[in-house]
Formats: sequence, C-alpha cells, structure tokens
Amino acid sequence: MSSVKPQIDSSILYETQEEVLDIKFKTKPMLIGIPKEVAFQENRVGLIPEAVSVLVANGHEVLMEHNAGEGSRYSDNDYAEAGAKIVFDKESVFRCPILVKTAPPVEADLPYLQMNQTIISPLHITALEKELMEKLMAKKITALAIENIKDENQNYPILRSMGEIAGSAVMLIAGQYLSSFNQGKGVLLGGISGVPPTKVVIIGADIIGEFATRNALALGASVKVFDNNVSRLQRLQNNLGQRVWTSVLEPKILAKQLKTCEVAVGALRNDHSRAPIVVTEEMVAAMRPGSIIIDVAIDRGGCFETSELTNHENPIIIKHDVIHYGVPNIPSGFARTASQAISNVLMPLLIQMGDLGGLEEMIWQHLHLREGVYLYKGALTDFYISEKFSLKYTDLNLLIASKS
Repeated sequence: MSSVKPQIDSSILYETQEEVLDIKFKTKPMLIGIPKEVAFQENRVGLIPEAVSVLVANGHEVLMEHNAGEGSRYSDNDYAEAGAKIVFDKESVFRCPILVKTAPPVEADLPYLQMNQTIISPLHITALEKELMEKLMAKKITALAIENIKDENQNYPILRSMGEIAGSAVMLIAGQYLSSFNQGKGVLLGGISGVPPTKVVIIGADIIGEFATRNALALGASVKVFDNNVSRLQRLQNNLGQRVWTSVLEPKILAKQLKTCEVAVGALRNDHSRAPIVVTEEMVAAMRPGSIIIDVAIDRGGCFETSELTNHENPIIIKHDVIHYGVPNIPSGFARTASQAISNVLMPLLIQMGDLGGLEEMIWQHLHLREGVYLYKGALTDFYISEKFSLKYTDLNLLIASKS
C-alpha cells in the first residue's frame, strides 16, 4: 500500500496572526462617598479607617458624612487621620460617583442620588419595593449587592461573614435570656459537672447553623441539628470535624425534640423567597416554659409560626411562656466586628476597581462578580426582582458583550 504525501495548496497563505489582547485601563482615581445610614438600627459602616487609609494611599478620595462611623464606634477624627474628608451635608456625599452603604437604598435617599451613579450596598430583596426599584432604574443607577458578591472560589465572603457573626451571637443571646433575671428558666447555657447539659435545637445547617452549633458545642450544650437538605447536614458534620446529632426535617421528630429543649434556633431560609415555616404554634405551645426561640430567619418571615419582628431596643416577646427573639439584623448589634468584616471585602474590591478603570471594566474581566450586579446603567439584571415586580429583565452578559 503506497503512502500518499499530503499536498499543500500554494494559494493558501500561512502567516502568524496578531494576538488580540484585552487592553488594561490605567488606574482611575475614584471619588467614594460613605453616607451616614438612616435605616433603623443600622450601626455598621462599609469602610473602616484602616481601609480608607489604603484607598487614599492608592490615589482615591473618600468623603465621609459627619458621624457615619459613629454606630461602629469610629469617630470623625479616626477617618480624618486616615485621609478621608469629613463633610456635614448629605448632598456632598451623594454627589460622589460611587456610594458605599451598609443598608439598601431607601426612599429618603432618592432625592440625593445622581444620574449614572454606582451604589455598592446590601439588597434585602424581601423588603424591596417596586416603586423604589423603578426610580433607581430611571436614574440609570448601577448597583452591586454586597451579599451577592462572589470571590474567585465561588463563595460569598460578606454573606458568610455576616452568617458567622449571627451564628456566633445566637448562643450569647440565648445564654443571656436563659438567665432568671431575663424571665428565662434560670439555667446556664452548656453545663457543669454533675448537671445535665442544656439542650439546643438548631433548624438549618448552613453557615449560621454551623456557627451556632460550634458555639453551643464549645459551651458544653447538647445539640441537635435539623435541615431539609441532607448534603448540608453532611457538610456540617465534615466542617465540624466531629459527630453531631442530625436529622432531616420530620415534623414528629422535630416536635419531640422541641418539647425538651431550652434553646431553639431558626436558621432555615430560601435564597429568594420567604423562609419556610417548619415549627407550628402547637409545637411552640408544647415547649418548656422559660425556654427561648431565636428566629434568625425573621428577616425572611421566620421559621416559627409564632415569631414576630422585634428590634435591638425591645428584642423579645413572650408567647405560650416561651421567649421569642426576633431581631432581624443581628450583626448590627456587633457593628464594629461586622464593619471590619465588610471592609475586608470591599476595600480590595475598590482598589481593584480603580486599577481596572471602574466597575464596568471590572465585571467585564471578572465573571464571578456579575451575580452581585442587579442594576446596570438602569437596566434590571436580576431575574428574581424582575419576576417579583413584573419588570423588564435584561441579561447582564448581553449588556457587557455589547459594550462599545
């Protein structure tokens, strides 16, 4: 069998093509505004003085509204020494092209917002109103939801940090309200030699549930964890590095455990809708008098049928002789720690944004950030918001691909 040599057509030119590279923008100095939050009991601040110092050293300018850091125990002097400019009128701060907030935009902010502004803040989709969203769209706002910011490993760093704070705080709160002086049972959370340990039921095995479990175990409590997702229960076991009592959500088993527990934590939530109610009023009525329910999912409606929204000033109500704690923004009660955690994520992000020439260029180059963008130059790019309010949805990837 004869081998035939391949023929090369002389009419075809084989030339090296020029490589097309994505042109990097030069560092763009940014003007960042940090207003004082007016949302009820919002004490956090988006950037701590140390972060401001780094931004200023990188050529950026930061405008702070007077007393914006007060809730986190940061003074105007702390920020001034870090290089921020302190202003006493809200209008000056809201004229900055980039706003960093720890509460979502509210109706009171609208008169101050500028056309084509960039807002980096939480979204709180359950409390969102259609009229507010339409007004933000009309102002051609670009908005990045900090709880939906992903890192390179596809994790949500701010959401995780806030979950860690809430989960850790839950056991501190429970210990406080189990005291005889707070209408509790008068038992010590955990246990001592010769005395049976306190029983804790945790509903939800995600970040909040995991850290609540860690702290309860560390105090010596007997912990039982429920979830409607077996893989989350498996991940909890792996992350803890020890065996812990777990169960899928079966009403009879849950009701039996609630009857004999001192602390019940609700940390079960859906990503974009109301939290599922898994504990009925009948189950609560059967609980021991003086026991405590902490419903961390109250910002999504709550997991307990008897839960009601409370606040940091009046945090508890009592129903069926059971204490109910329903404060929606637990991390704001530990504002300094929460502010440091938020700042740890936002400061590097802002530095990178400046290095790349702005948010538009940043989300062009970093796909993992796109999930956090819910408004892009006035176009609604979040599918769940568009479904909720019947507003026009535009795919962010198409908008970015069509950029000139």
